[in-house]
Amino acid sequence: MKLQEQPPVHLTYGLSIHPDETLAQLRESIRHKARAVRDRVAPGRPFGLGLRISDAVSRELAAGDALAQLKALLEENGFYVFTLNGFPFGRFRGGPVKERVYAPDWRTDERVAYTMRLADQLAELLPDGVAGSISTVPGSFKAWIGGEADLDLVAARLGRVAAHLAALRDRTGREIHVGLEPEPGCLWETPDALTRFMRERLWSGCAGEEIRRHIGACLDTCHMALCFEDPAEAIRQYRQAGVRISKIQLSAALEASGAGAEALGRFAEPVYLHQVAARWEDGRVRTWPDLPRALAEWPVGPEPQTVRVHFHVPLHFEGGAGLRSTAATMTPAFFRAIRAGATEHLEIETYSFDVLPGGSKDAVESVAAEFRWAMARLGAGT
Repeated sequence: MKLQEQPPVHLTYGLSIHPDETLAQLRESIRHKARAVRDRVAPGRPFGLGLRISDAVSRELAAGDALAQLKALLEENGFYVFTLNGFPFGRFRGGPVKERVYAPDWRTDERVAYTMRLADQLAELLPDGVAGSISTVPGSFKAWIGGEADLDLVAARLGRVAAHLAALRDRTGREIHVGLEPEPGCLWETPDALTRFMRERLWSGCAGEEIRRHIGACLDTCHMALCFEDPAEAIRQYRQAGVRISKIQLSAALEASGAGAEALGRFAEPVYLHQVAARWEDGRVRTWPDLPRALAEWPVGPEPQTVRVHFHVPLHFEGGAGLRSTAATMTPAFFRAIRAGATEHLEIETYSFDVLPGGSKDAVESVAAEFRWAMARLGAGT
């Protein structure tokens, strides 16, 4: 939904929290789950949605009048779409995902074709006067990158997508931008790493300005917390460097003190990748690619001061047993920067709700509570 007019700010939630592996499932989630969230949060108001559209669903939408039917469903229910999650290409639930979520990566033509198809479909769904965003993988999983040739492939393919988006804008009047989403264990983990890549490999040459306009960053606050980055400072870094913040995902990681680390075992599940970072009082940091490995290799000696796990917990998560969330890293300064125009697009992102151990499994009420959490802080950010 639109929170303010100038500068414009739209807030939504990622429908990846609901079943969305087929077009039929996506339509049901819109018709029932998203409507229930809207009725709790903003009854009677136009309500923006963030859709997760996989490659398979995007191909379903490309057949016949499927896209027109989806648009009609949205309009009938008072919804509009301004952002897509184009990160997971394939299945995202119902079995192990782990590092496969990054494949195919930005070295491949498959990722290019998929992202272009999403952009074409988003252009049909966008309301007049609203730009569209698509979040995507941070280049690749770091272990898959073999050297300079791979980096050149990533840059070339991003350049092709930027050219497609520029042509789409000229043809339709719809402005769509792609947000690369830094994440631990990936080609770009931090704003600084992504900015350096853009400066060195994307912005040079005659197409540099078009690339700046259409290829930007998706700032996920859970990922920033895992890298012990301050989200407000990340906004400042991007803006100072001239990187467009395509979207900010409001999300929280799981956090524990060293003494509470034993309680983390309940969160070691087989579906998603849960990177871990531990920091000691002297500033030393150690990372692991997944929670089960971290638990198996837990260091002997002084306990770390802080342990953070890439497990998206609800923004209002209260924890207990030595556990909490990183929501506190989203400070009043962070929300003031958003209200001042850091980005037009905000998306609550808690896709791992279905594997959250214990507690309520009512996704609708949990998302509604996250909206209330975010809106209270955005309102207090003046």
